[in-house]
Amino acid sequence: MLNTYLTPEMVRLQIDVKDWEAAVRAAGNLLVDAGYVSPNYIEAMINAVHEMGPYMVLAPGLALAHARPEDGVLKMGISLVTLAKPVNFGSEANDPVNLVIAFGGTDHESHLGLLVTLASFLEDESRRKELASVKTYQELDQLIKAQ
Repeated sequence: MLNTYLTPEMVRLQIDVKDWEAAVRAAGNLLVDAGYVSPNYIEAMINAVHEMGPYMVLAPGLALAHARPEDGVLKMGISLVTLAKPVNFGSEANDPVNLVIAFGGTDHESHLGLLVTLASFLEDESRRKELASVKTYQELDQLIKAQ
């Protein structure tokens, strides 16, 4: 299921960003460019962190960027960005982050199957580390298929 959504157009690997906002923008722009969300959605993801803190940093090195469906989701989608140099989101327990996944769901339920699959894939810390270090889409695709 993941490789259905994480196509080459929805992935950027080992990119350089100056801070967590730029990392969220990079992942969000992939969703915008593919027509999954409006540009407002990126701002909503960033504003959510400013308002609620780094809640989207779910595990060591991993941020799951998202906002509410009404903030600009057009259709369900997911993107993945790995960072050449990790950035801090302000999460004492899980910073620095080197893997940012952005997603948008059209309602509060339709994306749950995708999130369960994603959680299963990312629950293993060694797999997250391997994912964060892939250099090519082919390596990513093999890692997903090996699950």
